[in-house]
This record gives sequence, C-alpha cells and structure tokens, in this order.
Amino acid sequence: MKSEVIQFGSKTIDFRLEYSDRKSLGITVTPEMEVLVKAPRNTPLEQVKEKIRKKAPWIIKQQSFFLSFHPRTPQRKYVSGETHLYLGRQYRLQVIHSKGESVKLRGKFIEVKTYDKARAKELLSNWYLQKAKAKLQAIAAPLIETFKKYKVEPSEIVLRNMPTRWGSCTPKGKIILNPELIKAPKGCIEYVITHELCHLIHHNHTQKFIELQTKEMKDWEKWKMTLEKLLV
Repeated sequence: MKSEVIQFGSKTIDFRLEYSDRKSLGITVTPEMEVLVKAPRNTPLEQVKEKIRKKAPWIIKQQSFFLSFHPRTPQRKYVSGETHLYLGRQYRLQVIHSKGESVKLRGKFIEVKTYDKARAKELLSNWYLQKAKAKLQAIAAPLIETFKKYKVEPSEIVLRNMPTRWGSCTPKGKIILNPELIKAPKGCIEYVITHELCHLIHHNHTQKFIELQTKEMKDWEKWKMTLEKLLV
C-alpha cells in the first residue's frame, strides 16, 4: 500500500492505494478520516486519481461527517481562572490549597482542593471520569430502551479514552464511548449514543443508516454541528 495525493480545488486529498485481484475500484473513508483505495492490478495511477476526483465531494462529506467524532479540546494548564466544560457549560477553575482533596461544582466554578496544585490535573480528570460513568449510562438508558423495538440492544456500554473518536460499536454489539463526552451538552451525548445504537442495525453509513438516525433523532445534525464547534 502506497500513499498518493490529488488536488480538488483548494482541497488536498491524501489517499492510500492498494492493488489486488479485484474487478472494480473501491474507495473507503475510515473514522480516522483516512482515504483507502483498492484498485484492480495494472490500473493506471492517473485513472485511479480521476476516479477519486469524481468521488471527491463524497469523500470530503464523509471526512466532515467523521470530524464530529474527533475530540479537539486544547491542552490545559489546570490553573485558577482557566475555563473548563461540563455538560456543555463553561466553568472557571479554582485551585485551592488545602490539606484535604476534593473536586466540586460551586456555582460557576469547578473547585479543586489539594495539598499540591500540581495534582489539579489528575484530580479533575478523575472527577470527569466518575461523572462520565454515571451520566453517560443514565443518558443512554432511555435510548437503549427505545431501540428495543428493533430487537437490538448493546451487549454492554464501556468508557474508553479514544484520541480520534467520540464513540464506536464493535461487531459483537459493544458500544464504546469517549468519557470526554461529559464535557458536551446532553443533546450531543444523545447524538453520539443514538449514532452508535443505529450501528447495531446498520453497520455502515448507508442511506438506510441516515434514515434510521433521522427517524430516532430528527435534529441530530444540529447536535453534530454543536459538537464540532464546542470542543475545539
């Protein structure tokens, strides 16, 4: 497999090309936004590139679709005055020197008490994780109940840090959610969970998948855009 590139207007599309014993050319866009191309042996490179140029609008649309599942929160310093998100709202961080250790929401502040301010990051991360474990499961429960009418149910829901995705669904029906979702509004969380529940029925992003997602969450595009814009 080798890397190639084409230019489509002002957009550069990188793709990985693999030749194999097949009759037609196939293009796949992965959740990591990689473009994978499989072509019949002896297909001229220019012919491959021409095919990609024709499919470029679809490729760009797919990459944009997956972009909403890419956490892009900037690096934090975990110092007082810094803003942090929780369920879509901005809170000011207060790091307070104390003999004991705790993390609490107080009005418009996230208050972190610690004997060593260098521990603020660890304490806040643990707090987010504990909140994610409780809140994401609670938000998922009624959505899972709704999908039982399709005779599907996830085998389990687990949390896992994923640098390039908000959620995923395994072939065996396990839904994996990124705990960073706890920073997004409830609507965004419902969007990601609904998206993954739809994958229990339709494994690929076909038209039937989109129709099902729209049926179950009519305003999913609004929450998709909110997720893209909020966690940047």
